[in-house]
Amino acid sequence: MSLLLGDVAPDFEVETTDGPIKFHDWIGDNWVIFFSHPADFTPVCTTELGYTAKLKDEFAKRGAKAIALSVDPIEDHKAWVGDIEDTQGVKMNFPIIADVDRKVAELYTMIHPNADPKLTVRSVYVIDPNKKIRATFTYPPSAGRNFNEILRLLDSLQLTDGYKVATPVNWEDGDDVIVVPSVSDEDADKLFPKGYKKIKPYLRTTPQPNK
Repeated sequence: MSLLLGDVAPDFEVETTDGPIKFHDWIGDNWVIFFSHPADFTPVCTTELGYTAKLKDEFAKRGAKAIALSVDPIEDHKAWVGDIEDTQGVKMNFPIIADVDRKVAELYTMIHPNADPKLTVRSVYVIDPNKKIRATFTYPPSAGRNFNEILRLLDSLQLTDGYKVATPVNWEDGDDVIVVPSVSDEDADKLFPKGYKKIKPYLRTTPQPNK
């Protein structure tokens, strides 16, 4: 059965390029971007992991960190790191899981047999400090993911955890947000001192409250 939003992310113990980890212990009090890539020494994956390494400081600002997975062995991961660093102009700074027996990939439904029974697809799980799955999406092996969108999604999740708001279409950090329908106008007057615009009874916008 596929994992659903709000489920606790399953724990596991694995070998990584940074040594052995127990996943829940490794998460600690952080948000985590857990993503799979189809194979080492492949072009799209090389660009994705390189760009993720460049985002370390951006993740850190948000109390988040990244971890990747494929079904290749640890020796291949370590050899491939050199290629990533050489071609992408980065220093690798997050672990890559060696899931040779595919236990973790199957646990997280990262292998889609009708796409390719031998490789993991490009799955992403956003996991919060309570170890709960807050967002997930999957791309085919041929399409590189937009990791700036992952940052935007993380910003939205953290904002809406702290305030009774939702983020509208194409929202970017600093844009107006939506007052959730469960908040009455009376409560909204107290919760949002910057005021709000009532477009429809169910559609009220307000400046981003943490700015």
